[in-house]
Amino acid sequence: MIDSVRFAVRLMLAFVLLGAISEPSSFVEGQTFQGQPFHPKYSVQFFPLQVENQDLRMAYRDVLPTSAPNGKAVLLLHGKNFSGFYWESTIEFLEQQGYRVIAPDQLGFGASSRPDIHYSFHQMAENTKALLDHLGVKRVNVIAHSMGGMLGIRFTLLFPETVEKLVLENPIGLEDYRKFVPYIPLQQQYAAELSQTYEKILDYQKTYYPGAWKPEYEVYVQDQASVLGTGEYPRDAWSSALTYHMVYEEPVIYEMDEISRPTLLIIGQDDRTVVGKNRLPPALQSVAGQYPELGRKAHVTIKGSTLVEVPDCGHIPHIQKPDQFRNAVMTFFAAAPSSSRFSEQHVASQGK
Repeated sequence: MIDSVRFAVRLMLAFVLLGAISEPSSFVEGQTFQGQPFHPKYSVQFFPLQVENQDLRMAYRDVLPTSAPNGKAVLLLHGKNFSGFYWESTIEFLEQQGYRVIAPDQLGFGASSRPDIHYSFHQMAENTKALLDHLGVKRVNVIAHSMGGMLGIRFTLLFPETVEKLVLENPIGLEDYRKFVPYIPLQQQYAAELSQTYEKILDYQKTYYPGAWKPEYEVYVQDQASVLGTGEYPRDAWSSALTYHMVYEEPVIYEMDEISRPTLLIIGQDDRTVVGKNRLPPALQSVAGQYPELGRKAHVTIKGSTLVEVPDCGHIPHIQKPDQFRNAVMTFFAAAPSSSRFSEQHVASQGK
């Protein structure tokens, strides 16, 4: 009898918890965070998915061109600590150039569901392709940043007929983290994610802009931190831990030479990002994550690729150096496929 009561209580608590965290937490128009107003420019829509027998929803932004349409679409793939929100200035620029822009929040991120599933880049690519099919978009130019770079590579390998051109912006995964970052069990990673604070998120995001932090970048901290203190937070921490393991366990570096689509690498030269960098032995702290070297190696590996090196720039060129980023992307998009390998570039001449 006592066991039955305990079971009933636990079941009731479980339903309460699930009810509290079933809907993703994200910013809405006019909301404030840390006393500051938050006004996303683009609203999200939701695409229903069923993954591992779970009914889920994938948030996305589908923005039509505001100038004469050029008949082309751009797919934006976000990084690990972000959602589609941080693409807003890029979306605005692209729509003004005549592009249709699709910017999803992958499952586990932003306003999308945060399910307890086996996360994989293959599954994310399949989800993204299903979204494009739902929208009737047959061909896209892909711009993929950080973790999105790993997804962009997997997406291109799985669906080369869908990808017109691929832009990799400071992608992680240009080295195999398993070779030098000590492994930690999933439960330990979950504990680390569950101990996040606004200050920790702020301190980490400052590393994306070495010596160049600006107050206006804090809105991206607010976006990531919006789940803190909500009933969704435990689910968010668990999905974050699962996706960290996905990055660690699913390297794409060994397949980059199989990319068949025209590819542009945009590499901020001050970037030293390493997944699990805090676990690196001291001797490797200054060796791993050397993006200038990693970018050049990737350029050689990806046949026919183009490399643009952005000086005095960290992990997110589209935010820190938007003019150089946009110039590089537009030049690449305008190049004929047969001449997509224009010579290696250094954008110092474009101004800082």
